[in-house]
Amino acid sequence: MENRAIFSGKALPILLVLPQLAISLIFFYWPAAQALWQSFLVQDAFGLSTEFVWFENYLSILKTPAYYNSIGVTLMFSALVAFFSLSIGLLLAVMANRELAGLQIYRTFLIIPYAVAPAVASTLFIFMFQPGLGMIARLLQRSGIDWNPVLNGPQAMTLIVIGAVWHQISYNFLFFLAGLQSIPKSVIEAAAIDGARPFRRFWTIVFPLLSPTTFFLIIVNTTYAFFDTLGIIDTATEGGPNGATQTLVYKVFLDGKAGTDLGSSAAQSVILMAIVIVLTAFQFRYVEKKVHY
Repeated sequence: MENRAIFSGKALPILLVLPQLAISLIFFYWPAAQALWQSFLVQDAFGLSTEFVWFENYLSILKTPAYYNSIGVTLMFSALVAFFSLSIGLLLAVMANRELAGLQIYRTFLIIPYAVAPAVASTLFIFMFQPGLGMIARLLQRSGIDWNPVLNGPQAMTLIVIGAVWHQISYNFLFFLAGLQSIPKSVIEAAAIDGARPFRRFWTIVFPLLSPTTFFLIIVNTTYAFFDTLGIIDTATEGGPNGATQTLVYKVFLDGKAGTDLGSSAAQSVILMAIVIVLTAFQFRYVEKKVHY
């Protein structure tokens, strides 16, 4: 029997919803509306005068080759972060979904990285991968790899991908572990009795039953890579070298802060939001068809 909350009047439900609505209006819709309005404006260098220029900021952005480079960097960075963070998170969740000694300690240590701020996580990897000083960097150099992310674009991309993946693994681990624990053991035991090996049981039974969790995490990780990695990139590479790690969100930050071009920065943020909405709609339209609820 389904349990449903029944209210005698409309006042109490409205009061319960008001705090969340206020938070959404103040911290999302209002800034989004301001960014949309700002994208149609151009200010002088001193911010003393403002001119309404319609779509001039958007046209100027779309004529800039550096912007298309940022789109390519963002798509590659997002794909790498989503793939590795989901894969490693799932692997760790499968390992933690067993009866092992000290399992609670193991799970606790896997959750800790999510509590670390992105900038702090990036700083940790900077120390480890710093050429000539970092422990891992020296091991790479002794192995014959000329490691220097300050000058090498692919190496700089590798550095920020590692930092972003490490920071996001814990989040994916928690959801995958919860999904694994919700799968009835009787289904897996029945497959084992029928002679299915562990690898086959995972790909034919466990993983399809995890598809709702996986679909949710794909959307969350894509959004994370597009927006929440600003601190990692700013601390580790500052978008360099030569724009090799300059994602769309970092370009918005760079043009708005360093370049003081608020109109162009606002227009870029609107385009970025539109790209994320289109990607999310694409995922719901095509990827969700393979989800088994």
